Amino acid sequence: MPYTTEEGGRLNNFAVEPKVYQADAPDQKQQVNYIVLGALGALLVGSLVFVAFSVSA
Repeated sequence: MPYTTEEGGRLNNFAVEPKVYQADAPDQKQQVNYIVLGALGALLVGSLVFVAFSVSA
C-alpha cells in the first residue's frame, strides 16, 4: 500500500487509484434504449402525479 511519512513520523495512507480511460460513445441500439427508458420513466412520473392529484381531490 502506498504511503508517505510526514514530519513527526506520522504515516499517511493513499488509496490505489483506478486506471482512467476514455468512455466510448453509445451506439445506435444504446441510444434507442435510452430513449425508451426515458419515455417509460416520464410515463411513470406522470402517472404518479396524476394519481396523487386524483387522490388528494
